[in-house]
Amino acid sequence: MPSKQGSKNKPGGRPRTAIELAPEGVLAATIPHGSESPAYAYAPLPAGALVPGVAEANFRNQEAIVEAIRTALGQLAPKSRALTLILPDTAVRVFVLDFDTLPEKPAEAVPVLRFRLRKMVPFDVEHAALSHQVLVQGEGNVKVLATVMPGPVLAEYEAAVRAAGYEPGAVLPSSLASLASLDSLEPILAANLSGQALTTSITSGQDLHLFRTVDLPDDAAACAAEIQRSIAVAAAYYEDKLAGRPRRLHYAGIAKAEDFARVLADPELSVIDMVPTTGLGAATALGPLSIAGISGALAGA
Repeated sequence: MPSKQGSKNKPGGRPRTAIELAPEGVLAATIPHGSESPAYAYAPLPAGALVPGVAEANFRNQEAIVEAIRTALGQLAPKSRALTLILPDTAVRVFVLDFDTLPEKPAEAVPVLRFRLRKMVPFDVEHAALSHQVLVQGEGNVKVLATVMPGPVLAEYEAAVRAAGYEPGAVLPSSLASLASLDSLEPILAANLSGQALTTSITSGQDLHLFRTVDLPDDAAACAAEIQRSIAVAAAYYEDKLAGRPRRLHYAGIAKAEDFARVLADPELSVIDMVPTTGLGAATALGPLSIAGISGALAGA
């Protein structure tokens, strides 16, 4: 998981530009030199151009996706071609794994992780893109965050960025990028809603207790029921793990926080924006996507 503390303006930090690709469109942001505040731009995608997942190709209209990337970034004119690429959660699989021990050297740890993940993902893990981060390390216990996605799927996204004239650096799933926007050591229950899925997560400091993505049904009533059930499960896990019921839900997604709260219909859980858009101009100019993922990606710039 990206550090919540970031590494701002330090050599080796992430690029000062980031884009998030979603079925709805491309959200881009860059931190202009001499400024600490990002500038944003958005370009919509035609319906069906991008269908995220791990089972097959995600791009159904590569030309439209490349043009949307070029259009959004063209409005910002970033000084560097390097950028952080944020992907839909459903194109990536994220796991929190426990080991008795794990080699410190990545070259030795990665084969161990691939062996563990072999029966946990529905694709070829040996040729998949894999990254990991040790969350907790103690005597006889190593807790690891592992992200894995099919190599051909990652290649699609990276090729589109390059075709638009830019170079992908760090690659992050949307919800992990969003969590990096939170600068708090207190326990946090978070939710990230896309048009296809809901991701719930629980963090405490730099530890990640829960990360769960569920596909949402197309039927509105069934979708609302699944959202309510998923948040209830996450809240119960929070209470069991952290010995207290959560009072706030940090939210990012394609719907407004107040609309999500109405669907959730839980008077004991206050829904707040993970990253408010106050002062950024009309929300329509930024499209339907939350800026939380972009903000988290740029926190390490």
